Amino acid sequence: MTDFLVIGSGIAGLSFAIKAAKFGTVTVITKGNLLESNTAWAQGGISAVLPEGLRDPDDDCAKHIADTLDAGAGLCHEDAVRIIVGEGAETILELVTWGTEFDRDEHDEERYSLGKEGGHSERRILHAKDTTGREIATSLIETAKEHPNITLLEGHYAIDLITTGKLGSVTDDRILGAYVLETATGEVKTMESPRVILATGGCGKTYLYTTNPDSATGDGLAMSWRVGASIANMEFIQFHPTCFYNPAATGPEARSFLVSEAVRGEGAVLVNDEGHEFVNDHDPRGSLAPRDIVARAIDTEIKRTGASCVFLDVSPLGEHFAERFPFIHETLLSFGHNALEKPIPVVPAAHYQCGGVVTDLQGKTTIRGLYAVGEVACTGLHGANRLASNSLLEGNVMARRALAEIMRLYPPGKEVPPGPEIPEWESGNAAPPDELVNIYHAWDELRRTMQDYVSIVRTDNRLRRAAYRLKNLRREVKEFYWGHTVTPDILELRNLVATASIIIDSALLRKESRGSHHTLDYPEKEERFDQDTVLRRF
Repeated sequence: MTDFLVIGSGIAGLSFAIKAAKFGTVTVITKGNLLESNTAWAQGGISAVLPEGLRDPDDDCAKHIADTLDAGAGLCHEDAVRIIVGEGAETILELVTWGTEFDRDEHDEERYSLGKEGGHSERRILHAKDTTGREIATSLIETAKEHPNITLLEGHYAIDLITTGKLGSVTDDRILGAYVLETATGEVKTMESPRVILATGGCGKTYLYTTNPDSATGDGLAMSWRVGASIANMEFIQFHPTCFYNPAATGPEARSFLVSEAVRGEGAVLVNDEGHEFVNDHDPRGSLAPRDIVARAIDTEIKRTGASCVFLDVSPLGEHFAERFPFIHETLLSFGHNALEKPIPVVPAAHYQCGGVVTDLQGKTTIRGLYAVGEVACTGLHGANRLASNSLLEGNVMARRALAEIMRLYPPGKEVPPGPEIPEWESGNAAPPDELVNIYHAWDELRRTMQDYVSIVRTDNRLRRAAYRLKNLRREVKEFYWGHTVTPDILELRNLVATASIIIDSALLRKESRGSHHTLDYPEKEERFDQDTVLRRF
């Protein structure tokens, strides 16, 4: 038994754990290593309007709120935007106390160097060169390791949540813990806790091309779906406009390498093979328009010309490119591309789920005792399209708010009503998978189906084709899951299929184009769809 069970090791999970450790025991589990998270992979930075004297003098919270609402295409919850943006400065100072070192202004060490990204009207992005996420994640991990109340468990894969409802007590549907696979031993453990915090990140690996790490398989979303939590707005999958494209480069890192939006914020521009800044034909903000607009512009240009990619021209930055973005520059060189000599070939790739497990502004889900923070959650901040660098902001703010609510409602020490006895883990046949090729083929089919039919531009016909294929895959996954010993490969495939099905079902329900959901059958935004798409399994 642990007072707090945290599933996930990104900014949301670790910042929650560090704060919660003051009040009780905390167990943090992650299926890979602690640095395998979308947080650690984040390049650009974290957005926040700092106190006067530290922020851009032209900036204020009202402008950040307006930028967020504009990017969200009319679907943001304004109360969520105001609260999360308004509490951003506090969380930045908190990160600094935990050891995060953001870049300072070269002319004034008392001030931070602030960047600008697509959709932002002012410079408000704090960064650590172009490895901001890794700087934040590393400082949080080191802080967590030093606290005696925190237990960090790598290689522990959460299989399913345990709730009273799933055990038959539907009148008192609350969380009891989770079944967890220790991958090194194959043992399935029952981890009990009346307070479970999902911080599992997103689902980029449902697509063939993604900027996400391999761990982004929709685990928290799928687990929540299976126990009956409400899920919202999963049709809105954001595609990052600039993923490095070079078919000659080998390895998954080359195929999924992100070129940060901050590069465009510093002056780089998107061009076609003739050097034309084609995004200007779609939006007056050009290369600094919100991501959904830029991604669609690239998709349109590629289809119009038949080209394999477009190009990011960093020549306006000169030598500043290598100084400001050393990680990107050196990584591109390792793949055989010198951005100082020729533009970077780029294509859009799946990047962020704007929807997720429905929570209120305290992180509460529809199941008592179960909280969700970070990308796995849908607070209403992002609407139909996330504003750049608002993700790390949301994760940190919502971790603070979730802990405050838990301490108000059921702090450690407060008596919790006894729940039903939790049964031992039951799997299917104990036989190991006999032909792994079947699992890998199903994984590949899923990701190609999503890439071809459910990506930047959709149609109902494409979505129905994808739904039909997913129906077959669900049947196969059920056979894998119940017919063999559980393995990480089987569990990830199970969660990917569940998540992909939710994305498709949500997309079919929205008969309009808005933000990251664009369909040729309904190309205009419709007022009657000014509401969330909410699904729940009964």
